[in-house]
Amino acid sequence: MPAKKRRPERLRKAEMIILGIESASLTASAAIVTDGILTAEYTVNHKKTHSQTLLPMLDEICRMAELDKTKIDAIAVSSGPGSFTGLRIGAATAKGLGLALELPIVPVPTLEGLAYNLFGADALICPVMDARRGQVYNGLYRCREALETVADGRAVSAAELVRELNGRGERVIFLGDGIPVIRSVAEDLTVPYSFAPANSNRQRAASVAALGAVYFAEGKAVPAADFAPDYLRKSQAEREREAAEAAGADAEQALAAGCFKMRGEENG
Repeated sequence: MPAKKRRPERLRKAEMIILGIESASLTASAAIVTDGILTAEYTVNHKKTHSQTLLPMLDEICRMAELDKTKIDAIAVSSGPGSFTGLRIGAATAKGLGLALELPIVPVPTLEGLAYNLFGADALICPVMDARRGQVYNGLYRCREALETVADGRAVSAAELVRELNGRGERVIFLGDGIPVIRSVAEDLTVPYSFAPANSNRQRAASVAALGAVYFAEGKAVPAADFAPDYLRKSQAEREREAAEAAGADAEQALAAGCFKMRGEENG
């Protein structure tokens, strides 16, 4: 379904205002980008849950920037992968605002938004997010003048990622909360590598909003009602449920096979 047409007064506006939301990991962040300028950003990387922080942060940046919410053109939101709870909170917040204000949503893949932190870097950008069980969510990007995807987002083991990077033979910059996982296997890297500094090594709504503005101009917005995050893989609860169902099906199959064997023996 095509994105809902914006109201006529928005089409006549000289400036473009994008509200950015990032909640895919422990970091909660909200930002406003106006015509390519970051006008407000609020980022917290602490223990409070996003359900406690996200809406107050959005209210605060709109108040401090004296922003009339009806002037917003679109909401850019980090769309995954990441924490299932964090993504759901971000999606619900973006959809609620989008529906209330009749705004489209611009999905920004979390790894792409993270890579956009390093715009202008002359190395291979390697965002990594801890996916548990020795894996990271990862994509590979270049971003000298525009974001270029080298490898799409995936869940991959740290050892497998190291082998791929060694095979590419390029200098690499790592960023993201999966860095501790990478450090554990860094001695196996044969390519030059470094880690992004504190100001750019975690998710930021500023990057989500800035990249969202690019995607919005490219027509990549969707109606708020149609937006859904991309979890990339199933949640632990879903995996456990499917495993239990599979185990139950195996037990039933084994029981049926046993009964069939007994009937065969009786008939013999």
